[in-house]
Amino acid sequence: MRLTTVAQMALPQGTLHSYAVRATIDPSREVPVSFDQGRHVGHGDRPGSWMAVAFRLPVAADRDALADAWQRTIARHGTLRTVFSLDAGRVRLNEASVNGGTWRTHDAPGTTRDALRGLLDAECRPFAAPSYLLAVVEPEAGAADARPVVVLASDHSHVDMWSLLILAHDVRAALEGETTDAAPAAPFADHTRALAAMPDTPPEITERWNEILRAGGGRMPVFPLPLGDVSAPVEAIVEVRDVIDGVQLRSLEERARARGIRVIALAVSELARLFRDLADAPLRAVFPVHSRGEARWRDSVGWYITNAVLEVTDPEPAAAAAAIDEAVRLGAYPLAPIFDRFGHVPPAPGMFAISWLDMRRMPARIDPALEPQYVSAVLPTDNVMIWFIANETGLHLRCRYPDTPTARESVGGWLDALTVRLAAAAASEPVAG
Repeated sequence: MRLTTVAQMALPQGTLHSYAVRATIDPSREVPVSFDQGRHVGHGDRPGSWMAVAFRLPVAADRDALADAWQRTIARHGTLRTVFSLDAGRVRLNEASVNGGTWRTHDAPGTTRDALRGLLDAECRPFAAPSYLLAVVEPEAGAADARPVVVLASDHSHVDMWSLLILAHDVRAALEGETTDAAPAAPFADHTRALAAMPDTPPEITERWNEILRAGGGRMPVFPLPLGDVSAPVEAIVEVRDVIDGVQLRSLEERARARGIRVIALAVSELARLFRDLADAPLRAVFPVHSRGEARWRDSVGWYITNAVLEVTDPEPAAAAAAIDEAVRLGAYPLAPIFDRFGHVPPAPGMFAISWLDMRRMPARIDPALEPQYVSAVLPTDNVMIWFIANETGLHLRCRYPDTPTARESVGGWLDALTVRLAAAAASEPVAG
């Protein structure tokens, strides 16, 4: 599974088709809006707020069969049958009936990637009805690989990265004759209700958040190296790197197991050492954690990600492991009542976030032979976000940061050093300070 962007994804030149269904709001059936959905959609209707998964299909794939598989997938997941609206400044979410469906062919005067980007920016917006789309690229005649590429995209308000994997799995299963109609997934709205019904947050969790926000001057953590002028978002640089291969990753995991910790702790330990060396600063970052704690959410589509903060003051692996455990505990409690208590917590220019996803632990997988890709939109940014993906082929990263001369030097150099250190750790080689 590759992490990439719509500007960099592997996509053949060819004919771009899309399958658009219609969603009609039922004003009598309103469902709750989650904290993260409300913040995301509250920024308004806009392009580039989507995420997608892409994969190859067999050459003989039939578009009508694909449309049927997509409709059955939509019927299985409640969040794909809801639509956002804005009522006097309040974000609302209503159930909707989804029906119809029309194949369209789109002109691509430039590259197919450019055409796909324009299509998804236009269709997968927060207030679109619906805010998701199925697209297919049929390679032009004579292409080295004639297999069509399917793209399943949605505004982020309805999906996280795990959800995209579920969508791909369900579409593939339906195409292969496995029925999904008899097994509807638990609706994401039920998860939102369950969070709202949780007991009050323990005082120690609230106090820990208070300490974190005080340390950041009332804001979330920022990248500790210089970024230049990011007082307003600028064009983004997105780097995609293969950090270590599958053999090296297994070696790193063996080292982690020998210490009684997971491989993520060794990676975080190296990150913390590097920030000490480069900035004489602790590792402090926004740390997304999933909230699929119950079995019923594991094959459900929705925004099952909440934000915690990872703070590592001691770079020793055991201390890094303990810091990760603390971040997971922080993420186990709803953010809405915590942030309401402290008032508005605005995103800080230069905010730093780390995401880790081990594809081998997912309940559904995509055959690597189908060349799967996680695809993000392309937007200006004022922050630094790094995603790590672990799978059978190794450890990979994608990093997005502002395209300023200062950030190119500091973040680019940091990524170079991080890649070297992780490869050295996997090889059990000493790393110079």
